[in-house]
Amino acid sequence: MCDPSLVRFYRDNGYVLVKGLLSGAEASAYREECHAVLARLRQSDPTWGSARELGGGATELRHCHDAQFYSAAFTRLMVDPRFTDVAAALMGTENVQLHHTKIFVKPAEKGSPFPMHQDAAHFPHTRHTLGAAIFHFDDAPEEKGCVRVVPGSHKRGLLPHIEEGGWHLPLSQWPLEAAVPVAAEAGDVLFLTYLTVHGSGVNRAAEARTTLLIQFRDPEDRPADDVHQSRGQGMMLRGVDPTMRS
Repeated sequence: MCDPSLVRFYRDNGYVLVKGLLSGAEASAYREECHAVLARLRQSDPTWGSARELGGGATELRHCHDAQFYSAAFTRLMVDPRFTDVAAALMGTENVQLHHTKIFVKPAEKGSPFPMHQDAAHFPHTRHTLGAAIFHFDDAPEEKGCVRVVPGSHKRGLLPHIEEGGWHLPLSQWPLEAAVPVAAEAGDVLFLTYLTVHGSGVNRAAEARTTLLIQFRDPEDRPADDVHQSRGQGMMLRGVDPTMRS
């Protein structure tokens, strides 16, 4: 059962940090699983070109898409009622459908930032129910490049983005440092709408910042454009798909 005050905060502000959704021991185990998966995969650095301008030098990012296809641990997490019940309450539906997953690790001392952006620019939908859940598997203070948000920005609708360098908002108009930092602890989960303007800073700490992103939607919310396909997209995490469309 999700606290109604969390739902109100989410709808007013476009984000909400759910404290301690996972225990410290669970977060630690998932952290190890993330790093083990990345160690088995061929490494690539998805740092946006626009992030180089923010980073003030060489920064790095480690990641992979579709984490559940590399470890069953993430499959179990995706259908954990502690997560799916919150996701359902925030969207106002009984049904929660998967859009995609990603592991993100910002390496110690040089973890890449993300310029301010809306996820909706990457995969717009017709009803705008999409949300993201960012699971923190270790502490994420400001020094480690925590997520930063612009409260209430989801009410402005989809904003024009700059395609070059990663589909981001103009750096001069949306400076990262002007956004509200959402520091988190291991086990916390940050939920935000896909219209909420957000980004994150450089990890300058001596420890990596490890997160898993699960993007979810109401199954009745359809893509406005066929621009983002991922393995497992459309999997039901809670409830049913009343549309019965593939």
